[in-house]
Amino acid sequence: MNETVADLIGRSNRLGADPKNTNYAGGNTSAKGTATDPVTGGDVELLWVKGSGGDLGTLTEPGLAVLRLDRVRALAGVYPGVEREDEMVAAFDYCRHGLGGAAPSIDTAMHALVDAPHVDHLHPDAGIALATAADGEALTQQIFGGTVVWVPWRRPGFQLGLDIAAIQAEHPEAIGCILGGHGITAWGETSAEAEEHSLRIIDTAAAWIAEHSRPEPFGPPLEGYGPLPAAERRAKAAALAPTLRGLASHDKPVVGHFTDADVVLDFLAATEHPRLAALGTSCPDHFLRTKVKPLVLDLPADASVEDGLARLRELHAAYRADYQAYYDRHATPDSPALRGADPLVVLVPGVGMFTYGKDAQTARVAGEFYVNAINVMRGAEGISHYAPIDEAEKFRIEYWALEEAKLARMPAPKPLATRIALVTGAASGIGKAIATRLAAEGACVIIADLDAAKASAAAAEMGSTDIAVGVAADVTDEAAVQAAVDACLLAFGGLDLVVNNAGLSLSKSLLETTVADWELQHAVMAKGSFLVARAAAKVLIEQELGGDVVYISSKNSVFAGPNNIAYSATKADQAHQVRLLAAELGEHGVKVNGINPDGVVRGSGIFAGGWGAKRAAVYGVPEEELGAFYAQRTLLKREVLPEHVANAVFVLCSADLSHTTGLHVPVDAGVAAAFLR
Repeated sequence: MNETVADLIGRSNRLGADPKNTNYAGGNTSAKGTATDPVTGGDVELLWVKGSGGDLGTLTEPGLAVLRLDRVRALAGVYPGVEREDEMVAAFDYCRHGLGGAAPSIDTAMHALVDAPHVDHLHPDAGIALATAADGEALTQQIFGGTVVWVPWRRPGFQLGLDIAAIQAEHPEAIGCILGGHGITAWGETSAEAEEHSLRIIDTAAAWIAEHSRPEPFGPPLEGYGPLPAAERRAKAAALAPTLRGLASHDKPVVGHFTDADVVLDFLAATEHPRLAALGTSCPDHFLRTKVKPLVLDLPADASVEDGLARLRELHAAYRADYQAYYDRHATPDSPALRGADPLVVLVPGVGMFTYGKDAQTARVAGEFYVNAINVMRGAEGISHYAPIDEAEKFRIEYWALEEAKLARMPAPKPLATRIALVTGAASGIGKAIATRLAAEGACVIIADLDAAKASAAAAEMGSTDIAVGVAADVTDEAAVQAAVDACLLAFGGLDLVVNNAGLSLSKSLLETTVADWELQHAVMAKGSFLVARAAAKVLIEQELGGDVVYISSKNSVFAGPNNIAYSATKADQAHQVRLLAAELGEHGVKVNGINPDGVVRGSGIFAGGWGAKRAAVYGVPEEELGAFYAQRTLLKREVLPEHVANAVFVLCSADLSHTTGLHVPVDAGVAAAFLR
């Protein structure tokens, strides 16, 4: 790797790893240097700059855009003016070196035109606090003297690059600047110097704010709006979550995230939070992910859930009307169409913050950005007054043609994107295969299992907690089932897809079957499925988004064989629950279907727990050959694996079977005696 590039990536990763320096995927860094031109064999001066959409903390070489510096700077000679500056982004493609690396971002001009080998543009909370202070320009002069210069707000683009370059030329002593309403930019002769200058600006601003801030930047406490006790606020959050997600999904389905971090609770407990929230965020990175402003519940912390939900419905209608009016005030004939009027951030005093997005990561990051915004408001209010960029400028960024083009380049969503699944008995076997397939198809998944450690381990195999979360769940225990559903609501904001898979089997004849054997199997599969379906159905109905409930029943639910009375009877119970719930939940758009597997030996927790050995003994075959034995008695002569059951679950929950409910799907490779009649 080129030494200049290595230094740039190291600097970027260090800066991006610390949230005090910049938000996730926010800001960009660059370096100028020479490399060999493969055409001429001579040196060529290049600009390496973080590409569009990347994250500094995890930046690698493929995430850099690589451009010919002479060609980028030459664009100043053909620049048609600020009214047509968006055209310059397309011109960057003609400046790329070779394949050019990542797509150049809108900030490329800033990095190319500033006359320094190394440039950092960051979004630190302390820097944005100065940038959004009503007297930010005077404060910048007071804090930094001439070493850091104020740049008035300008939308990111080619003109901003020209502005900063001109100010740098006028102030040779400067190490960087505060960008009004936006963030900071710093530069240096070496990579180390640029990093040091960035950190000096950030740390100096933070220290000055801390020393000079008034004691209560958000005003005195607002009576009745303080945080509820932890258990109480999380219970209330879970109670509010289904309806809130339904409201936030009015235009399109979204995934949610909840946080009750102290920074959020403290903000909502203060007198000035309604005024400040109404002003909205300022940094473009912030409001692109949080919308122009949040929805704020205007009730005290101890308001009942019922009163809270009623008020939230009223506020949601008002929010949508207000957002439509905002769009109508500023849209021009060539503006992109309105993207949806639902809030992305909902603040509930005493409880916390709900945020929403196209997936769990987007929802979580939206929350992180609003925490950044709270920190910014605290800093600005502590030393001055918070004065974000005006509404018209926010609209110009939110409905920027370049932002619309960026959204259009996003890959098509996976089939189960925005869907949230709860799978019981999912730490191994069929349940794990189902959870893995649902996650692969875009769903967020709660891995529920009796063994919490195994559930967490299985979830970790599927990816980050934005994809899967493991929870303990004894499906025979009503409180434990509700806790698992609540965990799903707090992790992902809602629930769409439930798979009743938890099960066990004791293979005994009628005379050998004890009351304990009977009660255990009915408790896990019949009662457990009922408890899970009931808790989930309440959420599905409150969300008003439809949903799916899938029962993993068995061939034995319709096949009568010896030495299996308790297991087969409880599977028949599950099978009829499918029909009953399909009839009851259909009016709410909830589909209920079942799957009847047979002979799933490999990876099965049931077979590994002794069932396999007993079945092998009954059939007179070695236990390790049981799967092959089962295959030979089927019409297709194929062994059934957990993945085959998972395939059936996916199909039942996909758009292709949107009109199918009350169905039982055999996944048994063909057992004629179990054909449905």
